[in-house]
Amino acid sequence: MKTISAEEAISKIESGETVFVHSAAMTPSILLNALGEKCIDKELKLIHIHTEGELNYLRPECKFETHSCFVGANLRKEINANSHVNYIPIFLSEIHQIIRAGDLQADVALLRVSPPDKQGYCSLGVSVDVSLVAAKVAKKVIVEFNENVPRSHGDGFIHVSEIGYAVQTDAPMHEGRAVQVTEEEEKMGKFIAELIEDGSTLQMGIGGVPDAVLAQLGGHKELGIHSEMFSDGILPLVKKGIITGEHKKVMPGKITTCFAVGSRKLYDFVNDNPVIAFKESSFTNDTAIIRKNPKVVAINSAIELDITGQVCADSIGTYQFSGVGGQMDFIRGAALSPGGKPIIALTSQTKRGESKIMPTLKLGASVTTTRAHVHWVVTEYGAVNLFGKDLVSRAKLLISIAHPNHREMLTREATERYHF
Repeated sequence: MKTISAEEAISKIESGETVFVHSAAMTPSILLNALGEKCIDKELKLIHIHTEGELNYLRPECKFETHSCFVGANLRKEINANSHVNYIPIFLSEIHQIIRAGDLQADVALLRVSPPDKQGYCSLGVSVDVSLVAAKVAKKVIVEFNENVPRSHGDGFIHVSEIGYAVQTDAPMHEGRAVQVTEEEEKMGKFIAELIEDGSTLQMGIGGVPDAVLAQLGGHKELGIHSEMFSDGILPLVKKGIITGEHKKVMPGKITTCFAVGSRKLYDFVNDNPVIAFKESSFTNDTAIIRKNPKVVAINSAIELDITGQVCADSIGTYQFSGVGGQMDFIRGAALSPGGKPIIALTSQTKRGESKIMPTLKLGASVTTTRAHVHWVVTEYGAVNLFGKDLVSRAKLLISIAHPNHREMLTREATERYHF
């Protein structure tokens, strides 16, 4: 199909419309830049999950309403200071519902896709998540054709007949930053690896702890992946034949995900690889589907935890730091999986030396995962299982893996509270 300029494509968006923006590594930066330059006088609602790169539509003269279902570094300041930029606390498994219907039903979808193949199909690359739903329901679909986009297998395809306007670009893919695993994270990785049995199905995110865990799995066998996302850490395990997926009940033999973020090496691995199945997040994060797999080990992080087991993973007090994401989807799915282990992993203290295990959560902190849902908690000082434990036992177990500098304070507070 004929391509046009980004400015001409963006001019097709009308005031009053709701615009969906493609997620994470697939953020359509060329179209977004044009939107911020050419549509500042239009009243628009933007909706997305996590985006990458600088967002010029956040300039004061742009009055778009932005509704984000996750908070990344490029949006964090504005979400905490700007009434036009808002966060929606919602499970990743349910975001498709507000894009398909409701106040934020997508009128326009801005996507970055691969050029069409011989049959006219374009790939959504490494972010299918809720982007496929947006592409299907939007009245206008505006895309960047980009040769750098890997053609992923699974469900993330859109036909040129469904595309209204296309722009030709060669912008590089957004790549995740390489993470240096700390000594504390390495210790946590060893504790978590000991909890993982051969034949387990793994869910993990991106960062030091997931990388530390994956680095410890070289002696494991026949692991599977069913995760909302993955990054470069799985590549050595796939190459060594450790990740095979043969014991999975849902899509056996496949690495199942809804998005990926990593290096160019990761994107080249994804390109035309039939082992990887990119699905919608309504599938990957459906608890009823997750629980069908055996020995699901869900590894999720936290900002802080109180001595009853309540997890705050998306705010620092009232300051919105990230988002709910899929933590609860997988924590619950793993708990219901035969032999499953839901794990919350966090270093025992902040870089400032403040304890992350506290008597109570900070004032205004959100509860991402309730204490009734929490099973395993891991710090660099050990792993404890809170499932079925009373409040006194929970407090004692969590104090045992807190940083030694804070155990006396925690014991004093717990003793006063529970009278033991």
